[in-house]
Amino acid sequence: QVQVVESGGGLVQAGGSLRLSCAASGASFRFNSMGWYRQAPGKQQELVGVLTNVGNPMYGDSVKDRFTISRANAMNTVYLQMNSLKPEDTAVYYCNVVYAGTTYWGQGTQVTVSS
Repeated sequence: QVQVVESGGGLVQAGGSLRLSCAASGASFRFNSMGWYRQAPGKQQELVGVLTNVGNPMYGDSVKDRFTISRANAMNTVYLQMNSLKPEDTAVYYCNVVYAGTTYWGQGTQVTVSS
């Protein structure tokens, strides 16, 4: 059974930075993709960034040029470096992992950006 655990959320002032981590375990071979989504109160879930086993990282339009997604050498951990944070980035951030055709989600980590 694949398990997904996020960490690194918190409170930060506008213009600051945070790094989120996502560790996935329980796989026998490489994950198809690992990425991040977020959901703010009263809003739909949106893509933040995703890494697949082919191609370049993909980002949501609202975070391009500010956020960077990367993968650890162990390939089962993905990071989200968030710079130049804005109050509108406040949301619960969820790690998403696709493995053998099944999607798994973490429990979410809260990111709050104060103005």
